[in-house]
Amino acid sequence: MRVEQLEYLAAVTRLGSLRRAADELHLSQPALGETLRKLERELGVELLERKRSGAEISHQGRQLLPHIAEVLGAVGRLRQAADGQNRVTRAVRLGTVNAATVTLLTPAIREFRTTHPSTQVEVIGDRQKGIQQHVAEGGFDLGLVSCLPDDAMPPGLQTTELLRGRPVVCFRPDSPLASLKSVTITDLIAQPLIVMRAGYVMHRFVHQLLAGRTPSFLYSTEGAEMGKLMVAEGLGAAVLPNYSVLDDPLERSGTITWRPLEGDSTHLRVVIQRRRASAVPEAVRDLYAILVRRAAERKVRQPSMGGTSV
Repeated sequence: MRVEQLEYLAAVTRLGSLRRAADELHLSQPALGETLRKLERELGVELLERKRSGAEISHQGRQLLPHIAEVLGAVGRLRQAADGQNRVTRAVRLGTVNAATVTLLTPAIREFRTTHPSTQVEVIGDRQKGIQQHVAEGGFDLGLVSCLPDDAMPPGLQTTELLRGRPVVCFRPDSPLASLKSVTITDLIAQPLIVMRAGYVMHRFVHQLLAGRTPSFLYSTEGAEMGKLMVAEGLGAAVLPNYSVLDDPLERSGTITWRPLEGDSTHLRVVIQRRRASAVPEAVRDLYAILVRRAAERKVRQPSMGGTSV
């Protein structure tokens, strides 16, 4: 005996006929009828009265309905309990372009672990398009991406802005750029430049910024975190969102520093995204809420940073 056999019989009873039940269950009428015949043979009871006009629940079948309802109720409660247990213990998968990873995401995960110690958090680096596709398809629970002002957000995703900032030029304190109050395009292309690979928002921004001009030397890398490490090693300068640089341990220790881009007023955003769904696991909701709250607290703590608001 299978649970779906009992569910099918309950549907026939509720809808009053085998035909209407088959339509609702997206089964052919013969397939539904054969499934219920197997149940009849197993129980030794005629559950349906079959007539030329159709089939409906029999008198014997109706006598069994309270027991069937009891079984289906127990199965429903079991599924609900298992789903709740799964929501508590399963891993939360978060895709990120590595924007504000050290300054926002890492502290948020640390806080999340205090209330969800048995829930694994998988952080997967990817590019913006890949993250949004995985979130939409259910491969990621959450996505952390950067975007430019004109970027359209996928309609199937719930999007919340976490941080808003400006592009800045990041370099070592011993760089010639450290003597400047702001960095021009001419200043920038005179230095070796570390850029993000295609697919990252900062790749698009730098491509637009340079407008065909070529820097003295060019490196390409994945994500802001690797870009900052390359800057710290003295390989060159990088154009990054200020929310990825401000309060980073490398910046706090004086290993890297930054200046605004002269004449640039571009606003960048980092947003958190998840699928629009009626049932969101508790762990996913909680990590989402922690990220939103911590971002709001960071905005209050750092309302302005030398003309590059966070």
